Amino acid sequence: MATILMPLPSRDFDPSETGIPWRMLSAAGHRFVIATPDGAAGAADPRMVTGQGLGLLASVLKADRNGLAAYEALRASPEFCNPIAYDAIAGRSFDALLLPGGHAKGMRSYLESPLLQSVVAGFFAVGKPVGAICHGVVLAARSQAASGRSVLHGRRTTSLLRSQEILAWTLTRLWLGDYYRTYPQTVEDEVIAALADKTDFERGPNSFSRDTPERPDGFAVIDGSYVSARWPGDAHRFSVALGALL
Repeated sequence: MATILMPLPSRDFDPSETGIPWRMLSAAGHRFVIATPDGAAGAADPRMVTGQGLGLLASVLKADRNGLAAYEALRASPEFCNPIAYDAIAGRSFDALLLPGGHAKGMRSYLESPLLQSVVAGFFAVGKPVGAICHGVVLAARSQAASGRSVLHGRRTTSLLRSQEILAWTLTRLWLGDYYRTYPQTVEDEVIAALADKTDFERGPNSFSRDTPERPDGFAVIDGSYVSARWPGDAHRFSVALGALL
């Protein structure tokens, strides 16, 4: 069975995009090591957990019952309660890398970490399995191979779609401001800029419903040892795809 590294920021990561892959891959016998900036246990985006501040849109935008149950189980796990620090990653060996997403501002320390970008580049360089979902694809896009180009240059990928990001922002900006805009540039636009050709970006079918453990029919893109997905609604399909690579 594989040992999977899952780095997280100290706060604001998505509960579904962490909890669901952890639950499904742990159930298959794989082992997780979680890393945070300082080695202290992190916390998911509270709005995605409770729905507070999302108003009438809470039932649509926050984590659903599958995501919440998976996150609560993750929070109680020894690996979540006892993470390693980012700077301890280099001294250990892992079989695969999982990059969850999240859109609130606490994600920036994770997305902008030169240390994590170096770690990501190392996994791609040796062909070990890498899974990235939603904003986790931004971290991959920012990671440079020895050529100086993104590790995603020449690969097919998906990520959070521009349409998804702008819709959530438009629906909530009157009272939440730029909560749904991590950066001025959308995730899709930044990821496409890192690719060899814009046609390497796959948007998949339109979907407003989330997949489930019984029906893991979300959307994921597999390119060699790399798998990507768009949003929490793809998390079960994403987990199945990454598990197949393991």
